[in-house]
Amino acid sequence: MKNKQQHWAKASFALLIFVILGYVIRFYPQQLTGFDSTIQSAIRGDLPATLTAFFTKVTHVMDTKIIVIWVGLLLAVFAYKKWYSEALFLGSNLVLTGLLVLLLKNIYQRPRPSILHLVEEKGFSFPSGHSLASTLVLGSLIIIIGQHVKNKTARYCLQGLLVLGIVTIVVSRVYVGVHYPSDVLGSMILGLAVLQFEY
Repeated sequence: MKNKQQHWAKASFALLIFVILGYVIRFYPQQLTGFDSTIQSAIRGDLPATLTAFFTKVTHVMDTKIIVIWVGLLLAVFAYKKWYSEALFLGSNLVLTGLLVLLLKNIYQRPRPSILHLVEEKGFSFPSGHSLASTLVLGSLIIIIGQHVKNKTARYCLQGLLVLGIVTIVVSRVYVGVHYPSDVLGSMILGLAVLQFEY
């Protein structure tokens, strides 16, 4: 019971931060100009060819069609192993990502950054669908691994790789120019809030 209360407290705090950030983005976006431009410049630099090639490929891992395919394969594996609750957890978080992105983008209606886009994207900028998907879906896998992988070294290695995957996807969205840093930050905070509520 105490652990549940702690998770809910963390979730509520994260959700509050997201709401505050969303309010600023909706009504006072100019207040974030310095924050966003500083981080954009630090991440993108002069767009070195090696990083450009890497991030333009990595960022597509969370494209809708691709994520549906690999999550679908994982769900099939989970069903084969009779991990039905885990399959429901992972699948519902993928669906929830789509619903939240559709709803929130239309609420905040933030235009995408007016800088060079290295990949083609349509629609509004906040929140970042790729960043929310990576946080919620890969975060779900982190929790599932924590429950099923008994070997501590293997568990930490797998979870560490997934955390690295989340960070890489999030950074890629800023690097390719289709999201502000505050977009991806808000998306991660929202994803963490959802996971804490569900935990």
